[in-house]
Amino acid sequence: MKVAIVVPAYEAAHSITAVIRDLARVFPAAATIFVIDDGSTDGTAGVARDSGATVLRHDRNRGKGVALRTGLRAAADAGFVAAVSVDADGQHPADEAWRIANESADPAAYVLGVRDLASAGAPRANRISNAISNGFLSAFSRRLLADTQCGLRRYPLPRALEIGGRDPGYAFEAEMILLAIAAKIPIVQVPVRVLYPADRTTHFHSVRDPVRVIWRVLRTLVATRGITRPSRDA
Repeated sequence: MKVAIVVPAYEAAHSITAVIRDLARVFPAAATIFVIDDGSTDGTAGVARDSGATVLRHDRNRGKGVALRTGLRAAADAGFVAAVSVDADGQHPADEAWRIANESADPAAYVLGVRDLASAGAPRANRISNAISNGFLSAFSRRLLADTQCGLRRYPLPRALEIGGRDPGYAFEAEMILLAIAAKIPIVQVPVRVLYPADRTTHFHSVRDPVRVIWRVLRTLVATRGITRPSRDA
């Protein structure tokens, strides 16, 4: 399976070199590493390019959802049948990204990483927001979803672009799960190991962004209709 790696990055100059080198160690040279610099001002694009990645740059910060779509589109245009998304902060070890890339032989499958946030030492606010999102999406999709916010995933191409996904920010990842369910795309959930380095920088706001996720989910549920309402027996 021809798989690319997509790394959305914002102000990640301090971590992106290690991420790219780790990925290059595990993935074959044919697996292009696309880094989408989402309007960084710290030189992320130059650092990523010097580290061997193919860099796509937004002239301003447009959000993780837009960065992911830019990367997925570039991967599809380059002929890749799937793309593994990896965060730029060092949270996702390359060995786990490789496992996600090869978890299912079905190139049409949408493969979701499932974290054990407590064991990984994730901040309490992150664990709470993830639990709320998981419960909310599971209830309305009538499907048990173990981790709706993990950024380590394998997107089928070009199908992931065809089903839509409009949110510009972090809610894009939750939105894509619901759209995939509505489109009857096979979903595979895989436990993954993640890291929370002491110097890790995150741009996810533990209060504001979960609210945006819920708002986007509600709009997606209305748009897809088939999964808008849980059954009365659920």
